[in-house]
This record gives sequence, C-alpha cells and structure tokens, in this order.
Amino acid sequence: MTRLDDAPVVRGRLTANAPLDKLVWFKSGGAADWLFEPADQDDLLGFLEQIDPVTPVMALGLGSNLIIRDGGVPGVVVRLGKPFSTVEVRRDHVLECGGGASGILVASTARDAGIGGLEFLRGIPGTVGGFVRMNGGAYGREVADVLVDCDVVMPDGAAISVPASDLGFSYRHSRLPDGAIVTAARLRGMPDDPASIGAEMDRIAAAREATQPLRSKTGGSTFKNPAPEVSNGEKAWQLVDRAGCRGLTRGGAQVSEKHTNFLINTGTASSADIEQLGEEVRRRVAEQTGVTLEWEIKRVGRP
Repeated sequence: MTRLDDAPVVRGRLTANAPLDKLVWFKSGGAADWLFEPADQDDLLGFLEQIDPVTPVMALGLGSNLIIRDGGVPGVVVRLGKPFSTVEVRRDHVLECGGGASGILVASTARDAGIGGLEFLRGIPGTVGGFVRMNGGAYGREVADVLVDCDVVMPDGAAISVPASDLGFSYRHSRLPDGAIVTAARLRGMPDDPASIGAEMDRIAAAREATQPLRSKTGGSTFKNPAPEVSNGEKAWQLVDRAGCRGLTRGGAQVSEKHTNFLINTGTASSADIEQLGEEVRRRVAEQTGVTLEWEIKRVGRP
C-alpha cells in the first residue's frame, strides 16, 4: 500500500484502503490505497502539494468507462464530488461546468437556458472531467466540438488553464497527461428553442434505452470504433457480432445480448472476469476479421 508519510492536512475526506467497487458501474474491483474527496480546488491543490510527487494520482468521476482491477489502485484516487458538480450559464452561450458535473446536468441546464448543441452529452454516462480527458462523444458530436477551455490541476499541484486547441484532441483521446485532473471546463453552444432541445434529448434517451443494456452493471462502450478504412466501415459492435461473441461469457461476465460492444457483470463477475472476457473478444475479432479492436474502457490498478 502507498504510504503518506505525514498525514496531509485537508478539509475534505481522506480515506485509507477505500473500497471502489460501489463507486464504479461494473460494481467490481479492489480498493484504493487512498481515496481523497476534496472540499474545493484549494483543498485539492494543498493536498497534492503535501504528498510525495511520485505518488500516483487518478481522478474518478461517476465510475463509467472504467475497470478497477481486483488488486486495487495504488496511490491516491481523487473523487470530485458536489463542490465540483455545478453548472452555470455565462455570456455568449457558454456554460461553466465543474469537473464532477454529469452530462445529464450539463445538457439539462443548457436546454433550460435555450442553448443548443450540447444535447449529445445527455447520451454519455460520466462527468465533464472524463469527457474532456477522453474527448467523449455520441450521436455525431464530441467534446472537441464545444470545448472552449478547461482548468486542470497537474499531479504536482500546479493549476493551469488549457485552451481546447492545446489538448490535441482525436477520437476518444486528448493530450492530458496521466494524473492531470480537470476541475472545470467552459462549453459553448448556440441559441436554440428549449422545446427543440428537449425533444432531441428525449430522442437520445429513448435511443439509448432501446439499444443499450442500461439496466445492467456495465461500463459503457467497451471498444473504440476502428477507422472506417480499417474495418470497411463496420462499427466495433458489428465486428464483435460477426466474430460470434454475442452472449459470450467468462465467469460472471458476459457480452451483452442487447448491444455487443457492452460487457456486463451478471452479478458475480470479478474485474478479472470482465477484462479477460474483453481480451477474448479482441482475440476472436482479430482472428475472424483481421481487425484489432482497441479498448475504450480504461483499465487501472493491480491485477
């Protein structure tokens, strides 16, 4: 276990050997050596300044798109709670969003203010910090299309503001280094009618309900869609299906029957079951189609 030699002075909550399984969507995995839930950004900055700079630091949002391995996570997991979950309307159709704010909250606030272009966030499970880090997207839009800039706390405790143009966005990727924590972001939309925005959000919600296993313990989309020139235009789920993996199981983990790019915990799965099932799917897809799928879900911690 990672040691913090002198107990840092904090105003938030610092917990040793903190279970993480209840904080992630798969409901599996080990504990964090330390879980820190800061009271505000100054509390986070002060904490990082007090710990050894080589201590691993990882941000945790809503726990989607994530496998916590069964051996737990070394170092410190930082969870941005209510103090980082606000969304406020600014000038020029810009929303000021805390790094812990959910996509649903952002989209709903934009709707109520008559700001369009952010409806797609209704379809992404997670928080603003995670969206920015991975350039989250859905339904033909992505964060790179709407981000103005973001506030980032670096692992050494330095606080910086980064314009979208410096993040090197590509498909489900940004240049943010490991351990960097997005504490806030400015997103810009466009004027639109709240009723039209609401109708689009309802359409997105209905589409997700109809096609995704939302009532199951799942991490969300498992694999990135390959480049069209590599897969002849087939999406990840189509390749998984073509490789005969629909319903495939390992231990308590299963490839969803409803959407084959989702892995689910049927109730008893370890994180090892889930990750090994994903690797078996990748192996079969490569063997059957010649396409090597890349993980979209982040896998962290000790085996």
